[in-house]
Amino acid sequence: MTTEPYDGRLARAVALRTGGRADEARELLLALRAEFPDDAVVAYQTAWTHDVLDREAEAVAHYRAAIAGDLPEADLRDALLGLGSTLRALGRDDEAAEVFAHGVARFPEYRPLRVFRAMLRYNTGDAREAVADLLRLLADTTEDPDVRQYRRAISAYADDLDRSWLG
Repeated sequence: MTTEPYDGRLARAVALRTGGRADEARELLLALRAEFPDDAVVAYQTAWTHDVLDREAEAVAHYRAAIAGDLPEADLRDALLGLGSTLRALGRDDEAAEVFAHGVARFPEYRPLRVFRAMLRYNTGDAREAVADLLRLLADTTEDPDVRQYRRAISAYADDLDRSWLG
């Protein structure tokens, strides 16, 4: 057992991951998970590190534990994004869709969730909704003055990509 305090070990693990030493971070985080199995922040950091290491299948349980725990809001929205993205990468599209639906409902202003949901929609053959989502995001967020002048038209097309209003 180490004498280094919990906060120090967690900070060191995050620094290892961000410093390109994710394998070492993983070892430290797995030890923290064993010691603090109900700690949502440790679970989240463990999941994230597994994703960095392309160990998505192992990340899922850690994301689920983090989301079920008491995460700060910013970490919760990122954990939902991470879990949805990981499930998408694993081809578990139905589960990913549920996670993104929950995430977008819980954090409607957190646009990265909408972007990743659009990618999933494209992967599942719903290209129309994927394009509509991305057009809405573009209209809502662009700072490009050339695109901004067409914001109303872009939003209208996003709402009716099939141009049913022409017929």
